[in-house]
Amino acid sequence: MVMVPSLVNIVLTVLLSVLGTSSCFASSLLSDYEVLVTLKQGFEFRGVPALSSWNSSSPSSVCSWGGIGCSRGGRVVSVDLTDLGLSGSVSPALISRLDQLVHLSLAGNNFSGSIEIGNLTNLRFLNISANQFDGGLHWNYSSIPNLQVLDAYDNSFAALLPLGISSLKKLRHLDLGGNYFYGTIPPSYGSLVGLEYLSLSGNDLQGKIPGELANLTGVREIYLGHYNVFEDGIPAEFGKLVDLVVLDISSCGLEGPIPHGLGNLKALDTLYLHTNLLSGSIPRQIGNLTGLVYLDLSNNMLTGEIPLEFANLKRLKLFNLFMNRLHGSIPDYIAGEFRELETMGLWMNNFTGIIPQKLGQNGRLQVLDLSSNKLTGTIPPNLCSSSRLRILILLNNFLLGPIPEGLGACSSLTRVRLGQNYLNGSIPDGLIYLPLLNLAELQNNYLSGSLSDASSSLSSSLAHLNLSNNLLSGPLPTSLSKFPSLQILLLSGNQFSGPIPASIGQLHHLQKLDISHNSLSGQIPPEIANCTFLTYLDLSQNNLSGPVPSEISNIRNLNYLNLSRNHLNQTIPRSIGGMKTLTTADFSFNDFSGKLPESGQFSLFNASSFAGNPHLCGSLLNNPCNLSAMGTPRKAAAADFKLIFAVGLLVCSLVFAAAAIVKAKSFKSRNGGGGRPESWKMTAFQKVEFKVSDVLECVKDGNVIGRGGAGIVYHGKMPNGVEVAVKKLVGMGHDHGFRAEIQTLGNIRHRNIVRLLAFCSNKDTNLLVYEYMRNGSLGEALHGKKGSLLGWNLRYKIAIEAARGLCYLHHDCSPLIVHRDVKSNNILLNSTFEAHVADFGLAKFLFQGGGASECMSAIAGSYGYIAPEYAYTLRVDEKSDVYSYGVVLLELLTGRRPVGGEFGEGVDIVQWCKKATSNWRREELVHILDPRLSSSSSSSSSAASSNSSSSSNSTSQQQEQQRLMHLFFIAMLCIQDNSVERPTMRDVVHMLSEFHPNSSSSSSPNPSPNNKHHL
Repeated sequence: MVMVPSLVNIVLTVLLSVLGTSSCFASSLLSDYEVLVTLKQGFEFRGVPALSSWNSSSPSSVCSWGGIGCSRGGRVVSVDLTDLGLSGSVSPALISRLDQLVHLSLAGNNFSGSIEIGNLTNLRFLNISANQFDGGLHWNYSSIPNLQVLDAYDNSFAALLPLGISSLKKLRHLDLGGNYFYGTIPPSYGSLVGLEYLSLSGNDLQGKIPGELANLTGVREIYLGHYNVFEDGIPAEFGKLVDLVVLDISSCGLEGPIPHGLGNLKALDTLYLHTNLLSGSIPRQIGNLTGLVYLDLSNNMLTGEIPLEFANLKRLKLFNLFMNRLHGSIPDYIAGEFRELETMGLWMNNFTGIIPQKLGQNGRLQVLDLSSNKLTGTIPPNLCSSSRLRILILLNNFLLGPIPEGLGACSSLTRVRLGQNYLNGSIPDGLIYLPLLNLAELQNNYLSGSLSDASSSLSSSLAHLNLSNNLLSGPLPTSLSKFPSLQILLLSGNQFSGPIPASIGQLHHLQKLDISHNSLSGQIPPEIANCTFLTYLDLSQNNLSGPVPSEISNIRNLNYLNLSRNHLNQTIPRSIGGMKTLTTADFSFNDFSGKLPESGQFSLFNASSFAGNPHLCGSLLNNPCNLSAMGTPRKAAAADFKLIFAVGLLVCSLVFAAAAIVKAKSFKSRNGGGGRPESWKMTAFQKVEFKVSDVLECVKDGNVIGRGGAGIVYHGKMPNGVEVAVKKLVGMGHDHGFRAEIQTLGNIRHRNIVRLLAFCSNKDTNLLVYEYMRNGSLGEALHGKKGSLLGWNLRYKIAIEAARGLCYLHHDCSPLIVHRDVKSNNILLNSTFEAHVADFGLAKFLFQGGGASECMSAIAGSYGYIAPEYAYTLRVDEKSDVYSYGVVLLELLTGRRPVGGEFGEGVDIVQWCKKATSNWRREELVHILDPRLSSSSSSSSSAASSNSSSSSNSTSQQQEQQRLMHLFFIAMLCIQDNSVERPTMRDVVHMLSEFHPNSSSSSSPNPSPNNKHHL
């Protein structure tokens, strides 16, 4: 009986304890619920609201919310908001209240502002990558001591690398890449001995790579390159990182030799050291890396031969050594031992000897580029043994013998470039008709025989065919006209005979046709006018006869026409004078007769264009025609024309005046185009602290800072002091895809692209709000008073930064964007003269989608920058941007505007530079450099002296000259008439990085025009 009350007390005690614990859990869960609800209130959503499951009023439902994970005790331990399209800011105080948090991911959103995570002792995983966080990462890391993963990749952090990270002894994964961190890499990072992954690439780091990083003996992946510019070379201590699987230190200005100790890294799978200034020979110890799969040592200054020890690299798939100074032969073991090889690029070296004849027998080869060497012998017969070979580039060598027959059946080929060799024999049947082949260049060889016809089931992708300067003969096959995508057809300098087939008019996409220097006969088929995109037509030096078809004048984009040295007769069609785009024509040495027209384009041609036609007459030829019988009617016709012109001018004036009155009234009724603030809608792409009314206050005549074809730009200051640029678009409709495209532009994040902050619109007007660039545009600076302040190093830096911005648009943005109006006025400079690409892609986006055909109905661009194929065909791709960028490089070099009377009538900067530097010599370049700065780069032996200061100045001048030659060379590649021969913007960035202004190298080779071969 005594024990009963005691037992009751025990039971009651336990029950109360359980109830108390449950109450504690409930209280904690309620706190987690309140934190998450408050966090959601601070988020901004676009389109369909995210976190739709976070709508319950019951705290007990938290653990079922999307992205939320709970422990068995009901506490929130995981928050995963990855890729939900959220924006706004993140409150560190709220996050720290989730005190049981183990996993936190905010990745792939649009969060902005600063962020600090702390007071989470259980936190192990933190991912804040791909946002717009700024400031620094100088947190209290002692309050998150158990952190194992810290991923802050792709944000806008701009500060020194945080030293406190060194205290995270459990850290395994650290990614701070793709930001604006500056300064040096702290040696204390070497104390993170548990680290397995380290990425600091894509920042603004300088100084030396600390040897202390070699203390990370468990690290498996290291990424330090891209945008960083380090002094000296690769630390020799890296040879101790025996567990390393990936080492990427590319594109960061490293000098000196490759350490032999890298041969100790037996676990290495990937070694990327490309696009640096590394010199010396390739260490034979690299051959010890038997597990190596990807090896890229390209674009350096390496010398010597390929080590024999490389025969041990039996797992290689990627083998790139191009753009070095290597010599010797290509070892046979590459064909015999590299059984996994897929890509090999050895171009632009000094390799000699023959190509290993068993190359390709492994059946895996996809890309082979050995061009611009001194290779001899024949092309291996089994390069495409398993129909995987896609790209074959062997041009500019000394190769002999025939093209292997097997290539004629290589259905996987997309690009073949075998030009500038000594190849002979016939072209294999089927080669130029392969279904995926896009580019075929066999020019400047000794190929003979006739071109075979293709089967009726031809479905080729061929866009560019160059067979010029060979010994080909026979008729032009009719099947050439069946290429649906052919844009460039070059057959000059052969022995083709017979007529030009009328079916050539079926090449509806043809832009350039050159069949000169052959033995073609018969008449010019009128059907050639059906090639409406033709910009270049050369039929010269043949045996053509008969009249020039008047239909040629229907080719509205024709720019170049050469019919010289034939047997053409009768009169030259007067309608050719109405071809507004025709700037060059040659009718010389034919049998033309009658009066030479003097109106229209004929007035632009020289007398030499008509020489060798004794029966032609006219004032241009100093051979007057007998026009006495035509005097009176001609005067009457002239009088009639003047009367009609005067009446027409009067009518037009009245129409324009009426339109101006109507427009003025409309403008006034809309309060200057602004409208009431409540009629506007604003979409913010960043965290902004202004309203529509603040933006409208900027749209005043007194605030105008620029005008262009797409709109007017105003400068304004928001209430919080932030300066912005507001662009008022003109002539832009509200099609169904417009807002989606603006949304895409708002999501673009890159350090060299101007940030779009917001978009405001009403039913009449669209306003784009950008961050303000204090130093205006490059065009204004370069061609204004600041031009003399832009030194060569700064201009080179601007060139690299603008190229990086365009490279992001072309290669890394999703969806990819073609700018369509690259020019110096669309490259803006901030207060530190950092370059930012502006106005990118807008015209294309506005007209993309359902209205794609209307997009190309008119040229969107600026005169002087427009690529030839765009100007004449209205067809645009990323190579059109590359051409425009090349013009910008010429502006930077010469200090001149793209067009102007200083070059001569009808001549632009591209034509002027090509003519002035026809031999690619250094002394020619000096004559076109900006005269405001060129004195610093002209080579003058008289300035040399025996003292060390003079020697240092001489070395500095040599470095500067090499950079300028390099910049000029890249510009020449970009402005190639044939878009296929232009580099990509990614290639441009790599080439520019080779001679970065911060580099101390002065021994790099002068560039060669043959560098364009690999594109």
